[in-house]
Amino acid sequence: MSDTLVVNEIYLSLQGESTFAGLPCIFIRLTACDLRCSYCDTAYAFTEGEKKQLAKILAEVKRLAVPFSNSQLSTLNSQLPLVELTGGEPLLQKNSLPLMKLLCDAGFTVLLETSGAHDISQIDPRVRRIMDLKCPSSGEVARNRLTNIPHLKSNDEIKFVIGTIEDYEWAKQHITRHKLDSICPLLFSWVHPLAPEQQNKSLKKVPAGQTPISRKDLAEKIIADALPVRFQIQQHKIIWPPDQRGV
Repeated sequence: MSDTLVVNEIYLSLQGESTFAGLPCIFIRLTACDLRCSYCDTAYAFTEGEKKQLAKILAEVKRLAVPFSNSQLSTLNSQLPLVELTGGEPLLQKNSLPLMKLLCDAGFTVLLETSGAHDISQIDPRVRRIMDLKCPSSGEVARNRLTNIPHLKSNDEIKFVIGTIEDYEWAKQHITRHKLDSICPLLFSWVHPLAPEQQNKSLKKVPAGQTPISRKDLAEKIIADALPVRFQIQQHKIIWPPDQRGV
């Protein structure tokens, strides 16, 4: 088997989401996704990318991490920067598994952003999996692989991307039904409107009859319902233009 991955981009920035938000992070964005969520802001990663050997990817990560080698900063007793595999959908490429192992072996805290539509059971247990449960407005709710839930651990995270009232109610029901708050941290991420250039024609449409929710209303609902979740916004979109790459 070839020891390559199709990579869209590798860059150093700040982690914009999850319980690690605000920390320096090296992102490895892999090419390809088999979902077309209505709010997807990285449609350019559906097809754009080039093959890179795993050893070269690891070498690039280590190069970007050099400025932190003498830093006294640490998180959870692990070195900074973090390293995150994202996409696209990283698990579409089987060599994402050995790459994550290599990164863990090198001492990095490794995060994986995954859609929740693919098996997570074979991922190195040292990896912190940030798994979506797709809500109705995504247009991809039927793709949720609920059999992943028993494989989640306390250092993983579940993310709900909330764009409508219906999303909010759906997420509440699933938290209760599957007792998700007893498994790992839960994230409610408000849907940031797409810039015109991000509105890829292949994306699904929000199903008819759904009611948009503002970030203020989402925050206030979480408070009123005393939900055991972390409200988050995409910090990188506040710092940089929403369509800027490599941030």
